[in-house]
This record gives sequence, C-alpha cells and structure tokens, in this order.
Amino acid sequence: MENSGCCVGGNAGKISLTVVRLVLGFIFFMHGGQKVMGWFGGHGLAGTVQMMTGMGLPAAVVYLVAFGEFLGGIGLIFGILSRLAAADIAIIMTGAIVTIHFKNGFFMENHGLEYPLALAAMAISVVLGGGGCCALDNLFCKKKAA
Repeated sequence: MENSGCCVGGNAGKISLTVVRLVLGFIFFMHGGQKVMGWFGGHGLAGTVQMMTGMGLPAAVVYLVAFGEFLGGIGLIFGILSRLAAADIAIIMTGAIVTIHFKNGFFMENHGLEYPLALAAMAISVVLGGGGCCALDNLFCKKKAA
C-alpha cells in the first residue's frame, strides 16, 4: 500500500503541515515578490540589493536571500521540494535573526526576533514533517507502508 499524502480520513498531522506550508509559502512569495519583482510596494531587485548591501550584506548574499524567498515561497505554495524550500527559509530567517533582529530584543514592534523566529519555527516544522496534503511532492515521493 502506498501513502499518497492525501488527507483522507482526517489525518490532522498532514492537514496541519499543509496549513503551515501554505501560509509560510504565501508570506515568502509576497516578501520575495517585493524584493525580486518590485510587486506589492517593494523596491525590486536593484533597490533591494542597494538597500541590503548598504546594511553591510554582500551582494551575493542579497541575491540568494531575495531569490530564496521568492522561489522558496512558490515551492512551498505548490509543495514542490517542500523540505528544501523550507530549509532555505529557515536558513534565511536564522541569518536575519543573527544579523539584524537579535540586537533589537524579542518584540516585533522594536524589530526584534519574534516574527522571524516564528517563521523559522514554521519552516523547521515543514523540514521535519514534509509538505503535508496536496503537495506536488506527494506525486513523486511515495512511501511504501511497512
């Protein structure tokens, strides 16, 4: 018997991973869209590179972050390479915490680590548990029942 990843039968674990994957994917699609494409009031790639290199980040890192957020968000929304996309997001958020947010304390209103920590935790959940239901990964990564 194969496990297709479907949420038939009320498998709450798979459903909860799906919710986390979709919400996290949407958040990073939106943020990545701002950084890469200039959508949703963003600065676009040139503006993002200028702003973030001005904060001391190397240009190569800025490109990796911008495209990692954008493509990682798309991957999570569709459930394509879910664990890899989530690992990318977790690394980006850890970097953001270490380089920017940690020095500002915990709370979000002071640009502290509260929000990126929550996003990193969501990403780690997907890394550990997979994409849940309705992920395209399930079409290619079928597990055989023991």
